[in-house]
Amino acid sequence: MDEEDDFRPDDPINLLGKEDLDPLSVSELESRVALLKAEIERTQAHKAGKSSHLSAADALFRKS
Repeated sequence: MDEEDDFRPDDPINLLGKEDLDPLSVSELESRVALLKAEIERTQAHKAGKSSHLSAADALFRKS
């Protein structure tokens, strides 16, 4: 699957990247960074869980 196939203009991540940051204060930017970092950590933890689940399933169904 190409990256272009995954692009959706209305996806919240794409919309987030288009937001104008100029009107935000330093404090608001720090808060935004903290929220985005927390979301990255949450996404990485979810990915790790899926990866371990997939590895367990592969081990279970692997041909000997």
